[in-house]
Amino acid sequence: MMGHPGQVVPDHQRHAHHDSDTTMKQDWIDLRHPTRRLLVNVLRISFAITLLTSGGLKVLAAQPIRDDDWQKLASARLKGIYDRGEFRAKTFQAEWLADSTGYRVRQRNAQTNQVGQYRIDVRSGERSPAEPMKKRGVIESPNGRRRLERKGRSLVLLNLDDGERTQIIEASPNRDVSFRDLQWSSSGKYASFVEVDRTDVPLRTVLVPTDPSYPGTATRRFARVGETIESLRVGIIDVQDPQVRWLEFDRPEEGFYLGHVSWWPGSDQMLVETLSRFRDKREFLLVEEDGQVKPIFREVNEAWAVGSHGINSGAEWIREGQAFVFVSEKDGWRQAYICSKDGGQVTSLMKGDYDLIDRVFLDEAGGWYYFYASPSNATQRYLYRVPLDGSATLEKVTPEGQPGTHTYDISPDGKWAIHTFSTLNSPPITDLVELASHKQVRVLEANEELRARADAVIQNPTEFVEVDLGEGVLMDASITKPSDFDPSRKYPVFVYVYGEPYLQTVLDRWGAEQIDFHRVVADTGYVVVSIDNRGTACPKGAAWRRSVFGSLGPLSTEDQANALKKLGDMRPYLDLSRVGIWGWSGGGSNTLNAMFRKPEVYHTGIAVVPKPQPWLYNAWFQEIYMRTREVNAAGYKKSAPIFFAEGLKGKLLIITGSGETNTHIQIVEGLVDRLVELGKPFDYMVYPNRDHGLREGPGSVVHVRMLILRYLIETLPRGAR
Repeated sequence: MMGHPGQVVPDHQRHAHHDSDTTMKQDWIDLRHPTRRLLVNVLRISFAITLLTSGGLKVLAAQPIRDDDWQKLASARLKGIYDRGEFRAKTFQAEWLADSTGYRVRQRNAQTNQVGQYRIDVRSGERSPAEPMKKRGVIESPNGRRRLERKGRSLVLLNLDDGERTQIIEASPNRDVSFRDLQWSSSGKYASFVEVDRTDVPLRTVLVPTDPSYPGTATRRFARVGETIESLRVGIIDVQDPQVRWLEFDRPEEGFYLGHVSWWPGSDQMLVETLSRFRDKREFLLVEEDGQVKPIFREVNEAWAVGSHGINSGAEWIREGQAFVFVSEKDGWRQAYICSKDGGQVTSLMKGDYDLIDRVFLDEAGGWYYFYASPSNATQRYLYRVPLDGSATLEKVTPEGQPGTHTYDISPDGKWAIHTFSTLNSPPITDLVELASHKQVRVLEANEELRARADAVIQNPTEFVEVDLGEGVLMDASITKPSDFDPSRKYPVFVYVYGEPYLQTVLDRWGAEQIDFHRVVADTGYVVVSIDNRGTACPKGAAWRRSVFGSLGPLSTEDQANALKKLGDMRPYLDLSRVGIWGWSGGGSNTLNAMFRKPEVYHTGIAVVPKPQPWLYNAWFQEIYMRTREVNAAGYKKSAPIFFAEGLKGKLLIITGSGETNTHIQIVEGLVDRLVELGKPFDYMVYPNRDHGLREGPGSVVHVRMLILRYLIETLPRGAR
């Protein structure tokens, strides 16, 4: 699990690449038109042949990796994947204009070679220069006469009429304080912010790269399970008398988190969403102009109301601020509801046994609420909508016949969308569509070069399988086979596991969860399998996700082993006498549990940055699912891999970084000491000064994966029998 303590919703950064020349050339292509689709396919094949014959894909083309050359070929393919990004899709990055007449992009001017901002007309596709976007972190009042700014450790109010600056608040140099969620009320009379005070959060010392021979140290704030978390409060500024007034509401001594904080549209009232430390209680508060606080919605669950993925948190306004839409799992599925301003009426927008995967767009003018869902296949994602009138009539917007994962960036007027779709075996295509009909206007990015590379490498597309464990437990699995796969023979199995509530691994989208690496592993003579057990973040209902409450580890270990046995019955080419398993972070922890608890099933394990002592992990994540050790000692004892280390019989490699700021090296080395005490043979690799992703330093990403592959080959015989 990768996250940051204190965040209700983790912040995921997207690294994008936009090729303006490609975009402009491909605007005319309609991939749904049979003649044009045939032309695209001919071009694709021609391009692939050109690359192959010219040697452009010589090291990337899928081929069995023989005994005498596996290291050279595997290393070459991995360098292509990670160092050169040869399987990284180009993404189309754009920002819709407020009037929906076009969108803003950053493109390179062919004449000047300068990158600039351009407006693209939504109907014609014509390009014209665009005004620069406003600087982030600069918050102007509704009348444009004042500006609220963060200046280091201070908040400053700037009068744009006369240039006068008023310092609103300045953090003491002795305190670790920052400010977020700067906002103005509709009238402009008030501004608000959230103060984050991390002064009392314990400091941890980590190694940092300086001189490679003598690394330096740094300190990081990190609240372990049961320790002091950051302190939060909401400040209100009256611009006529710029003093800070702090909102008064219940702030439990053990700490809490804030979700949604914003001003009611058209008023000087606020909506504040509070989340208990364990996320088992959630409350929406109406704050009057005079500071009076009224609870208008409360949700309590003995497990959790809001998980680490944060999808449930937040609110969206409708009816001119007289109501808001929120997401909850209170009725057993993650679905959307309307809550009136006074809290007197809560209406369900969705009915049926299916999950909202994520919110997309609220089109009040059109009367629709858009969201991602996939009621019949948890590995995929489509756009759906329901009316805002409460009739709960479910309508699929994504056309039939386009399996995989779809994402939409919808224009403010709800009439257009930038639509991207891909599968695990097919790179993304981004097009502009008229949303109501889903009619394609133009292709924005077709990733033709990548498509040719994919066609050369993916000789055996990854297969998706549903595994029935009985009693209504259906688990999704993916199977990646070698390029020279022979179904009449038996192959060793390499299982990739995550298994915790933060994410799922079996996803039908391009680039999902280590798939590029797994294709290389498969071509060395393995079948790579991944399974999503109960408790993972699959859209299969709240009961599925909450089944692991109190103890992460035991259920996932049982589910993984039972599903693997079922897969062996379903696919006789899986040699269950030769099974390896690996995972990263939470997957590393589940790898340890598998090796220690199921030694008869797994023969080689590779645990990357695991957390074998979960009570030493961060409070923000771990406490949602297991509370603290003080209140759930039995749960921690049942889940912690360190307590089951005596069960190790197979080959085990543990990998971590000395600069870890997430699963600190101390969490890992407690297990190392325990294995030494037990006299268990194992292998241990510490990358100097690397953090959770083990990316720092040239060559690191490839080296880690070559290490995993080399250890697998050395400890688990490869190749078909």
